[in-house]
Amino acid sequence: MHKERVSDDIYVFTSDQYARVNAGAVLYGDGAVLIDTLAFPSETQQIKDFLENRLAAQVRYIINTHYHSDHTNGNYLFPKAQIIAHRLCREKLDTVGRAGLGRARAQSPELAAVEIVLPTILLTHGSLTLHLGKKTLQIMHTPGPSPDSISVLLREDRILFAGDMMMPLPIITDGDIDDLTRSLQSIPPLGLENVVPGHGDVVLRGEIDDAVRSNLKYLEALRKKVEALVKKGRPREAVREIDIESCGKSRIPLNGLVVQLHTANCLALYDRLKTND
Repeated sequence: MHKERVSDDIYVFTSDQYARVNAGAVLYGDGAVLIDTLAFPSETQQIKDFLENRLAAQVRYIINTHYHSDHTNGNYLFPKAQIIAHRLCREKLDTVGRAGLGRARAQSPELAAVEIVLPTILLTHGSLTLHLGKKTLQIMHTPGPSPDSISVLLREDRILFAGDMMMPLPIITDGDIDDLTRSLQSIPPLGLENVVPGHGDVVLRGEIDDAVRSNLKYLEALRKKVEALVKKGRPREAVREIDIESCGKSRIPLNGLVVQLHTANCLALYDRLKTND
């Protein structure tokens, strides 16, 4: 696991084991807010040890940016923490999450002890604000990668923990391309110092607008190319001919995982367009 201090009291933890997924910690007084956990318990335990043993900061809140297991598997390691998420996250964790964990346990012995812990403080509409010490955390619904996706704005620090709404490559396999477009468009007006994506490197102030534009251009190109295939009556597998570079993205980020994500985007968008045809 890689640890990065992005402000005096804000840390980002990046997994070495799974898809460079990020978690974050915001310190206040003798407490801490953990934004997401990591996929494997061993790495989340390292976060817990660092915060609670080395820094003496008790994790009092966990914010799950969405229900996917690589962001929620570590919830159970913090039995005293209150968990905050969108109401759809709770619903998804209680259904899809439980089924997925059962399959994952069969494939990975390291997940044998993982338990689903459901959020109890729920965002249902609008935004939710936490005032903790000198920190103000604004939790906002930013759907697109999934319907339950939320982002966390640290107002004083101008840092946005965006979850999977912001990625080196946008993902829509579990969400909606129009929702994601709107959510991405909401980032530049915030005047941010940093954006912490769900996976990959922290996006710095001078890079944010370009990164958002790049993702919006990718989604536009993806839509046009898949729509063209659907209009021509091409079969579903034809979308595999749409390579990632033709949509304006590199195949290098996330150790090449973006190529698989791009193909999944193509297939998911094709299915939705055919359904609405």
